[in-house]
Amino acid sequence: MSDDATASRPNILLLMSDEHRYDVAGFAGNDVIRTPFLDELSATGVTFDNAYTPSPICIPCRQSMAVGQRPRTCGVERYGQDLPPNSMTFARRLGQFGYETCCAGKLHHMGPDQMQGWSRRLGMDLHIGDGFRDFEVAPPAGPDDPGIGKWSDAKEVARAGIGHGPATQDVDEYALVGAELFTSEYFADPFYDRPQSHRPLLMMLSFVRPHYPYFTDEDRFCYYLNRVAPYYGEPVFDHPFLGSRGIDDAVSEREVRRATAAYYGMIDEIDADYARFTDHLEHLGQDLDDWWIVYTSDHGEMLGQHGVWEKQKFFEASARVPLVVRPPRALRDEWQCEGRRVSDNVSLLDLFPTLCDAGSATSPDGHALEGASLVPLMQGTSRASNEVTSEFDGHNLMIKRGPLKYQWYARHADTPHAEVLFDLDADPAESRNLIDEPRYAKDLLAFRARRVELGF
Repeated sequence: MSDDATASRPNILLLMSDEHRYDVAGFAGNDVIRTPFLDELSATGVTFDNAYTPSPICIPCRQSMAVGQRPRTCGVERYGQDLPPNSMTFARRLGQFGYETCCAGKLHHMGPDQMQGWSRRLGMDLHIGDGFRDFEVAPPAGPDDPGIGKWSDAKEVARAGIGHGPATQDVDEYALVGAELFTSEYFADPFYDRPQSHRPLLMMLSFVRPHYPYFTDEDRFCYYLNRVAPYYGEPVFDHPFLGSRGIDDAVSEREVRRATAAYYGMIDEIDADYARFTDHLEHLGQDLDDWWIVYTSDHGEMLGQHGVWEKQKFFEASARVPLVVRPPRALRDEWQCEGRRVSDNVSLLDLFPTLCDAGSATSPDGHALEGASLVPLMQGTSRASNEVTSEFDGHNLMIKRGPLKYQWYARHADTPHAEVLFDLDADPAESRNLIDEPRYAKDLLAFRARRVELGF
């Protein structure tokens, strides 16, 4: 590819966090959280108000997003699985079109291919899981062996507060400093005068925060402690999966308030760190109005709503994610999209084709993408189907069309709990299962037919 061809392709910055629920951001209408960087990104870009994860758990979501395919299609349906080596990821595809591709921070690969198309990886996230390693003697796998298992949700909530999480803050600081050092070399290279700024860059800065453990510094903790409105004492939904992992009987209202304040503080932290990194790019002479900038998270956090914590559920707090895309200034002016809000249902699967459009890269032959580019929506059109799906653990499926959210739980196929239907317009709190309501009978037949098409 000629230098002229690569030089005409814009730089792309993909910012990602872990477990950031969609409504804890200023641009989402939350008047307690301080997110000035993300608010400005939303005000100058396009905000997708109904964006959903392909899976409400880290690994399946991230690998599905990477290849633009549903978990069942790409074969990553559960924690600990990974993509086959040399998979067609969006990083690999943009690399084929002349991009330098660098990820600093979390990708959550556990298989033998720890690059998956990225030409540079920075941070503490590289780790081949036990299931992919060759052991002459089997590794310890018992629940009581050292290094196995995790703390309970109740323990995570009880210990939350002022502090510094080595699994979150330290890991993210490592990624941030690495990103700064790499881009200093890439755009300036002050010692050897060999900057690579003539080549387009896909730069991903991927944080672990606000994933638990819930710790933040004293200043932020004190700011949020008496401002947050914690979810405590909420009724647990009457369902064997949606109602599982309730912990209100094991923690106090004080502990829930402290965990919520710390969670807010961690989002405050990542907003400041994203601002620090973009300031660094501008210090290096980059005009960010020439860049594509994307922000999203892999899934949300229940935060005690419906009496449960963490993710895995198809409730909005867990399955819905923040998503903001800001094209370069010239395109924003052409499309008149600055500050636009899009209400159509969209998926993180849509990022692969969107990034291809951003980098003037065609979709790869022989690799069936299950997302669609967000560019037409950014230009003001609407989608005909308005459907998104999400999957969990190979058994549970969500299909959302318009405001209707259908769920299928295969392990409860012979019980009244197999299907759940929410109408978010009529019941935004997701408190009533409408599966037996006669007025939704036609919709239910369509959802069931679609479920079979999807292999569930």
